[in-house]
Amino acid sequence: MAMIGDVSGTESASAAAGQCPRCADLMKRNERLRDRLRHTEARLRRLETEVAELRQLVRELSGAARATAVNSSIPPSANPPGAPRPQTKRPTGGTPGGQLGHAGHFRKLLPPEEVDEVVEHRPPVRCRFCGAMLPVESDREAVGRHQVMELPPRAVRVTEHRALACRCRRCGRENRGTIPDVVRRRATGPRLSAAVAMMACHFRGSRRCVERLVTEVLGAPLSLGSVVAREREVGDALGGPYEEVLGAVRRARVKHVDETSWRRAAHWLFAAATATASAFALAHARTYGGLKQLLGETVRGTLCTDRFGIYDQHPLERRAVCWAHLKRDFQRCVDRGGASAPVGEAGLRVCRRVFALWRKLRARSLSRAGLRAAVGTLRRRMRALLERGARCGVKRTAGFCRNVRKLEPALWRFAEVAGLEPTNNPVERALRPAVLWRKQSLGSQSRAGCRFVERMLSVTATLRSRGRRVLDYLEAALSAHRLGQPPPSLFAAA
Repeated sequence: MAMIGDVSGTESASAAAGQCPRCADLMKRNERLRDRLRHTEARLRRLETEVAELRQLVRELSGAARATAVNSSIPPSANPPGAPRPQTKRPTGGTPGGQLGHAGHFRKLLPPEEVDEVVEHRPPVRCRFCGAMLPVESDREAVGRHQVMELPPRAVRVTEHRALACRCRRCGRENRGTIPDVVRRRATGPRLSAAVAMMACHFRGSRRCVERLVTEVLGAPLSLGSVVAREREVGDALGGPYEEVLGAVRRARVKHVDETSWRRAAHWLFAAATATASAFALAHARTYGGLKQLLGETVRGTLCTDRFGIYDQHPLERRAVCWAHLKRDFQRCVDRGGASAPVGEAGLRVCRRVFALWRKLRARSLSRAGLRAAVGTLRRRMRALLERGARCGVKRTAGFCRNVRKLEPALWRFAEVAGLEPTNNPVERALRPAVLWRKQSLGSQSRAGCRFVERMLSVTATLRSRGRRVLDYLEAALSAHRLGQPPPSLFAAA
């Protein structure tokens, strides 16, 4: 009876309010259903977004958008199974080797003063045309030269130092000669020591390979410990030249910079290359502070880099971005497909145009003013492309476009600064020997080994860029170090 009374009271209240109780219940129920529908629709949209992202992820992991050597920085040796093969040149239909009419390339002969032995092949006694006797004392001149090089059974010269003794006839005591400490301190001369260090770094041989090569090919039996000792000595001798290279690179107006891992306590090897010098430094972390260990506390000049985050700390007005990395990223956008593909294709067209302009500039068929004018048009196209890509709806492509849009002024720095290339190839070429060395040696185990790596890489790369002989310089620097004299300058005329 109480419930009936309550319902009657509710109906009376609804009637008093001018609303049917049944209609009120239906309205409340409809409101609850609308809330559930809104919640379901929001959840459905969220799930659809997640499904699209997962499909894109599956596509990138198993389909055409996977990271390969074409669309990312991984090397061809790390390509996943099923990756497209590297592009090969189409056959021209000609025969292999040199073609008829091409300019010949011949072995360069050593000058006469560097020849160890001369064997003369004289003409016959009688003329082979008329049979007359040829004059014996006639002037003869060399009409043909051919040089044969051979490795002697032992390519090193061994000098034995002997301490002699004799007895005094008066007092009977023995008097001995003394081998100087400077001689006893080392078993190899400066040139052989320099060759050992050069084999370890310049030719990236392991210490055991160097030991075997020196013993079997050169005929100089050395132990593994002697090879390590020679490396440390050469590393100490190159302290001054290394500081000279660092100073030159730090003062340079334009620098190409990159880094790679070095396997010792999570070390990173930073490299900076200019037109005439290359410097390397090992740092504990891949940070801007690690870069300062190479370029100094105040990083001067314009840096050409990739888009790794640590370089964002360098002022944008003194920064350039590598277009080769951009080309790979735009190819990755094409491989993703969908709304991302048109963005990538348009970006690749801009990249091809940039590289074509740069080739014309290097061939001197385009002036610097003409380059700036052409770049102005490309810049407007690229800006519109990046803005469109940021709204394409593909998460990774949109993020890539937003990131590049922030660095947009750095894309065109190569057109403004003389000596700056649109790619980071100068430092990539300098860093390649270090990468191969790391893959074979697995890094360094001591601070002395790290010091040897930094100094040898810097000195050898700088000497090569200046066209100087590495072994001759290492020998001169080591000889000066043993005599306590300053080393020769790396930047002196050869």
